[in-house]
Amino acid sequence: MTDHVLALDVGGTKIAAGLVDSRGEVLRRAVRPTPAHDAELAWQAVADLVAEVLDGTVPGAVGIGSAGPVDSDAGTVSPININGWQAFPLRDRVQALLPGAPVSLAGDGLCIALGEHWLGAGRGSRFMVGMVVSTGVGGGLVLDGKPFGGRTGNAGHIGHVVAEPDGWPCTCGGRGCVETVAGGPNMVRWARAQGWSGADAIALADSARAGDPVASAAFERCGQAVGLSIAAAAAICDLDLAVIGGGISKTGDLLFDPIRRTLKVHAGLSFLRGLRVVKAERDDSGLVGAAALVLL
Repeated sequence: MTDHVLALDVGGTKIAAGLVDSRGEVLRRAVRPTPAHDAELAWQAVADLVAEVLDGTVPGAVGIGSAGPVDSDAGTVSPININGWQAFPLRDRVQALLPGAPVSLAGDGLCIALGEHWLGAGRGSRFMVGMVVSTGVGGGLVLDGKPFGGRTGNAGHIGHVVAEPDGWPCTCGGRGCVETVAGGPNMVRWARAQGWSGADAIALADSARAGDPVASAAFERCGQAVGLSIAAAAAICDLDLAVIGGGISKTGDLLFDPIRRTLKVHAGLSFLRGLRVVKAERDDSGLVGAAALVLL
């Protein structure tokens, strides 16, 4: 294997590619919006990014983190937010572009957790969940210092823990998932239903900081839903750390204060008293984690 690997981070909002060295340094990167409503355009975006980032470099291996569900054995992905990518053979399609390089595929949440565990806020933790709270809510697990994908590669889908049993329908087919409460567009949707008239999640955060009661309640609901999911995951997996990234995490205490209040109430078991919740250190943990699939 050469010292350089290709990393891909395929999400419903954006697709990123990077050339990464053995230390986890991203030497070159490129990002494009995901053409989420056209399956072939979405694939073409992946292929174009690969060509742009490699620019003639031959990688020793390829690591892919993709929105899911994924089928790690078959190498297929079925992202909820990319129309037409149902059992899409992403691993084989990338392999055809680079026939000499082995290709590994995992869920993007797992890659985010692995990236933070390797070179971010999760360094030194043995049992952690990595989360993204943004347009949606995703996650992945590192257990006993190793990435844990579970039976199909989908362990750690913490955004689809149920937070409100009678809540809104979710794009996953369930109801009341954490994502229906804590995903940015759903926070805005809820706030508007309560009379708030702002444009987006950024404006919602500004309103909350200014003391708007509806905006503040939207962040309280978000933090409570995320906190409940962390408490559940921690109790099941005996976690010592939760690392949270994504756009909503950039609001700081608006998100983290209600999370920590929720954990004080709902994470009462003695072995959970040392559970910490911290902000992710890296904006590129998905890429770094995808590279780690083949580097570590």
